[in-house]
Amino acid sequence: MTKLKGKVLAGKVLVKPQEAEDTTASGIIIPDSAKEKPRQGTVVLAGAAKKDEEMEVKNGDTVLYGKYAGQELTIDGEDFLLISQSDILYIA
Repeated sequence: MTKLKGKVLAGKVLVKPQEAEDTTASGIIIPDSAKEKPRQGTVVLAGAAKKDEEMEVKNGDTVLYGKYAGQELTIDGEDFLLISQSDILYIA
């Protein structure tokens, strides 16, 4: 992964989503049209804390987030997801 320049605003988190599974546990290949949108990723950049909410995630954390959370972005040819900290459901 390339080193990103810039920062995200307060309360926001830039996440690198994990790749969707290509096969099931039993070995069946899943076509692209049937793949689930990933709901887990790694925090790449975390913004500063908001006045009324401390920032609980940090760079490198693995997080779970809602299915329709955030805004998809492509930066330097890589796909990322920009979400609010409040959309994060679990920090692993």
